[in-house]
Amino acid sequence: MIEDLKWASPDRYAILKENARQNRKNPTDAELVLWRELRDNSLNTKFLRQYIIADYIVDFVSLQKKIIIEVDGEYHSERSQQEKDNGRSERLESLGFKVLRFTNDEVLNQLENVLITIKNNCHGK
Repeated sequence: MIEDLKWASPDRYAILKENARQNRKNPTDAELVLWRELRDNSLNTKFLRQYIIADYIVDFVSLQKKIIIEVDGEYHSERSQQEKDNGRSERLESLGFKVLRFTNDEVLNQLENVLITIKNNCHGK
């Protein structure tokens, strides 16, 4: 069941929960811009932000559509971080989620294209 997927390892959950709370209080500019678009249910699906799934905090998730949206800052372009991101995406996809990744630049400068991609994935296009 989808609700079972959100729980992290018991020894890590409290730390992740606090980190998620802090992330919600201090979003990046790109996360804030995207959240303004996602939170009003304009895509006909409810999104949650800074949500714990397995041992990860995902930026945004639609549990209904099983779509995760990650907004990546500059450090995600480093090779070692890309390898970690790929492993993270593989793990989340193994749980049945589709992971969509956008850069901060895409969200801030190409928001319409980002929203079209999200909408198409929410509606199976």
